[in-house]
Amino acid sequence: MSEYNVTRMVAAPIPTDAGTFDLYLYTNDCDDKEHLALVMGDISGQNDVPVRIHSECFTGDVLGSRRCDCGEQLDRAMNIIGEVGRGIIVYLRQEGRGIGLQEKLRAYNLQDQGYDTVEANLLLGHQADERDYTVAARILEDLGVCSILLLTNNPVKIQSLQNLGITISARVPLQGSVNSDNARYLRTKARRMNHLLDIGADRTPPPTPTFS
Repeated sequence: MSEYNVTRMVAAPIPTDAGTFDLYLYTNDCDDKEHLALVMGDISGQNDVPVRIHSECFTGDVLGSRRCDCGEQLDRAMNIIGEVGRGIIVYLRQEGRGIGLQEKLRAYNLQDQGYDTVEANLLLGHQADERDYTVAARILEDLGVCSILLLTNNPVKIQSLQNLGITISARVPLQGSVNSDNARYLRTKARRMNHLLDIGADRTPPPTPTFS
């Protein structure tokens, strides 16, 4: 188990189209970043809490970029939690799979020259994915959940959280739309990074999952 610690600094209610969440801001001794948790409903001491671990993506989350599926995944996760009435979104400040926004934009330029997302990161001297989920695990522990339903397509995220002591009852797929701008990106996720995605022709997302 890691010795890293997180500190809950402040929380405030945030009304959204998906419902009202409590937004918690955390500091930590892993890095110098402020990470966030959007929390809805009674989650402390509970099992099978829907959870999305979401890494920051300014271009997708804020600008609605069609180059990725990040913004859509965040919106769908919020809507799923809003329909269930409880859940957590841990928002990690690790832009561009951990390489930062400046390097992500450079990687975009390489992708426009024909390289895929993995090749672009490697050409810039980075790993394919440099994200770390230690802070997310510590936040979930601070929030007191016993077990989670993880909204993800990424098997590495599942294994990483389990290695950090988080009990995952089940995986909930979070499939987004495939369009002409993100199709290659999503295929690379599936083929080179083993993400659990259904990549066919242009398609709309499947119905929102329901929980008992």
